[in-house]
Amino acid sequence: MATKIVSRDEWLTARKELLAKEKEVTRARDALSAERRKLPMVEINKCYVFESPTGKASLLDLFDKHRQLIVYHFMFDPAEDQGCSSCSFFADGIGPLSHLRSRDTNFAVIFHAPIGKIEAFKARMGWDFPCYSSFGSDFNHDFHVTQDEAVAPVEYNYKDKATLEKENGGYSLKGEQHGMSVFFRDQGRVYHTYSTYARGTEHLLLTYSLLDLTPLGRQDGDSKIGGFDYHDKYDE
Repeated sequence: MATKIVSRDEWLTARKELLAKEKEVTRARDALSAERRKLPMVEINKCYVFESPTGKASLLDLFDKHRQLIVYHFMFDPAEDQGCSSCSFFADGIGPLSHLRSRDTNFAVIFHAPIGKIEAFKARMGWDFPCYSSFGSDFNHDFHVTQDEAVAPVEYNYKDKATLEKENGGYSLKGEQHGMSVFFRDQGRVYHTYSTYARGTEHLLLTYSLLDLTPLGRQDGDSKIGGFDYHDKYDE
């Protein structure tokens, strides 16, 4: 927390110095976004089947009438009765999808848990965005958000098991992980264009973006996404 008390003129000088750095970051972010849009695509040839409240759906179905699809991989172990609190923190920030859809882009959240558990948890949280279950399919394993060596080699955030063991002592080696993937549709064919994991979704969190503007900051003591409870557990 900043503790120095200065005059308005001194504050303005410091603020302008920071503004110059902020503009550098903005320009760098614009350049990075342009590079991301130029990434090559990989065609999805596997037929994934998801469960929804109204029945089965394919990956193509999740686009609805739009050309682009963004998927949030939500951590929800099939053996549990509620999803991850940090993923819930992310989900709480998902607003109306009309703006996104106006740019020919749909959004969906995919969980590994069965659809019945998802619907019960969704009702508790009061969410209204589209939710699907990948339970029984290879989807989570293929996109490295469910780690089970009996099904597929361990890989998370583009790192293999040996690297993960070395860097973080085994975190992310088992069970559910979070992330986000982007898909593009062209005349009935689906292509994978982008996936990000771990802190790669952090800049999408409005609460963190707002807290980053304040003197106290995020107040979570580390650089991980987390530390927040389910929104129905707070005593405001």
